[in-house]
Amino acid sequence: MIGLGTYAFFWQLSDRNPRPMTLPEAFQATCDLGVGLHQICDYAPLEQMDDAELADSAAAAKDLGLVIELGTKGIEPGHLTRFLEIAARFDATLIRSMIYGPDSRPKLEEAHQWLTKTMPAFEAAGVTLALETYEQLPTADLVTLVEDVGSENLGICLDPGNVVARLENPQTCVEQVADLTCAVHVKDYAFARQPGWVGFTYSGAPMGAGLHDYPHLLRTVRPRERGINEVVEHWLPWQDDPETTIRTEREWTRTAVDYLRSTT
Repeated sequence: MIGLGTYAFFWQLSDRNPRPMTLPEAFQATCDLGVGLHQICDYAPLEQMDDAELADSAAAAKDLGLVIELGTKGIEPGHLTRFLEIAARFDATLIRSMIYGPDSRPKLEEAHQWLTKTMPAFEAAGVTLALETYEQLPTADLVTLVEDVGSENLGICLDPGNVVARLENPQTCVEQVADLTCAVHVKDYAFARQPGWVGFTYSGAPMGAGLHDYPHLLRTVRPRERGINEVVEHWLPWQDDPETTIRTEREWTRTAVDYLRSTT
């Protein structure tokens, strides 16, 4: 299933927007594109919502017929337990996270201990935990960690663009994690020369216009045959003013959705 994540609405939700979009408005914008899944990922207000606010947000998604996934950072047992509670509110069956959180950087041994402690609760709840590929942890270490914990409800959220900052090859990352992938983040990326030819900027690009060999990912991971959701997000730099930035963000989202629908 195609989905839109919070990072597809990054600037629309941000305080740099004169009137930041609300979460129900993001849900509606998702539906307006004919998309049936929304991943609330790294959306700080979610953790601060009280029971009534969570109930209202969940009701808004349900009224629109949206499937909801969640996303956070960190794997501390208490933190993941809290997100399991939030997931129950939304009937969410997938939570994306990262090994490191804002206040924690566990060694691999400690990460293994935490996940071993926490995964039985995920299994009982029928929720999958998807740990994302990213530059702060070698992909090989992430694969080893997931394999060693050995839970059917623990997998990998594949975002090959992230690993370039470790000088890892995105296609190699795709091949390393293919069998363990249970979620995909969809964004394109490219390098651009800095003025004066003194270095490069690595940033986002409209889907299909950058360096991401997405057909290779489709062939290798087979997300559609395996029922793995493809969630759109962006690395869109600020475009000088809110109006241009928000318009461009919406254009990139439409481009990404059209791209996914056109590929087989």
